[in-house]
Amino acid sequence: MDFIEFKQSLQGTHPPANISVFLESLWYDKKGNWKKAHDLVDSLPGTEAARVHAYLHRVEGDEGNAAYWYRRAGESRPSYGQDQEWERLVNQFLT
Repeated sequence: MDFIEFKQSLQGTHPPANISVFLESLWYDKKGNWKKAHDLVDSLPGTEAARVHAYLHRVEGDEGNAAYWYRRAGESRPSYGQDQEWERLVNQFLT
């Protein structure tokens, strides 16, 4: 699956089969279901989960919590917008 196919899948009612939990979380976020997106990564360990978690709290508008999760991921908050961050994360997890 490539980025275009992933983005087209947003027209459906369910995420594509056999994608990572990180992509599933990003899919639900873009569909407007922040809670479901957050619940998928909330208790997962590792820097990848922390990275998606940081993005989600940025979307939520909780900058302090987002900053905590960016630090856990070993990254700083990107200087670009949330839409571009979403695209970069999707592409990262598609490869």
